[in-house]
Amino acid sequence: ISESILDRIKTALPTTIREVDIKGWYDHARTIGVIFTEMGHVDVNTTERIIHKIYGRICQGLDPEWVKKIRISFHIYPETSGDISIKAPFDVSLYPDLMKPDLERRISRTAKSAIDFLGSASALVLLSPLFLVIAAAITCTSEGPVFFRQERMGLNGRIFSLLKFRSMHAGSDPRKHREYITKYIGEQQNAAVEPGVFKLTDDPRITAVGKFLRKTSLDELPQFINVLKGEMSLVGPRPPIPYECDLYDIWHKSRLLSCKPGITGLWQVTGRSRTTFDEMVRLDLKYIREWNLLLDLKIMLMTPGAVFGGKGAY
Repeated sequence: ISESILDRIKTALPTTIREVDIKGWYDHARTIGVIFTEMGHVDVNTTERIIHKIYGRICQGLDPEWVKKIRISFHIYPETSGDISIKAPFDVSLYPDLMKPDLERRISRTAKSAIDFLGSASALVLLSPLFLVIAAAITCTSEGPVFFRQERMGLNGRIFSLLKFRSMHAGSDPRKHREYITKYIGEQQNAAVEPGVFKLTDDPRITAVGKFLRKTSLDELPQFINVLKGEMSLVGPRPPIPYECDLYDIWHKSRLLSCKPGITGLWQVTGRSRTTFDEMVRLDLKYIREWNLLLDLKIMLMTPGAVFGGKGAY
């Protein structure tokens, strides 16, 4: 891009910003950014007005052919669903604390991906007879599909469809769980909130077979398919439901960055249903900070004991 064009872009921006806003190069001669400080309430209409105003100023100063080569994006920091109706992955570039991993860590992550693929593929082959038995039990005892699909947030906030064996009656209203999660995350110190993490106890929506599947965590087995697809890992933080993230504080969101969610994790094998939400997040952050392949192996070896030790469902 020529200096004259860059100069015209830079002169167009000041007419769209306030004195308290900050502009500057993010990537010199390629990406220029503006930080709109003290925005307060932000919704879709607000962002559209800002983008439209910037785009209009640029169109006045540049030829149409050059305008076509310019992309304008708007991000909320800290990123939250709030009133923004557009579901999009978190933009990792907004979190400078996530440094590029060194060579040793890149090699370890490549090894982790290989273990995930081989481990999930092997598990699906070895457990296929059990899959058939569970599918038959679900089909014979309640109407509805064998699998339950639910939107979850994965690495950097990407939405994916998590698979479980259906443990509830088909068509169950999710509002009861949403209300419970709102209480659990927002009122952790309230004695009226049950100690179970993310799953209600004595939920009338659960079938007889489903109660057993949940108690033994067998309902989680289809998640090996998510691991095989690269959406999850064998070990990692728990993948949250999108409406949970609406309740997150800023520091809670860090558990969605730099690491795929896992079937099992540090909080499951150390606390499980007796862990508060904040403590669960701290354990997830501890896992992300101290992660290595040996830690993954240790967690996987501890998982069967946590599951069959009767400490509660995931």
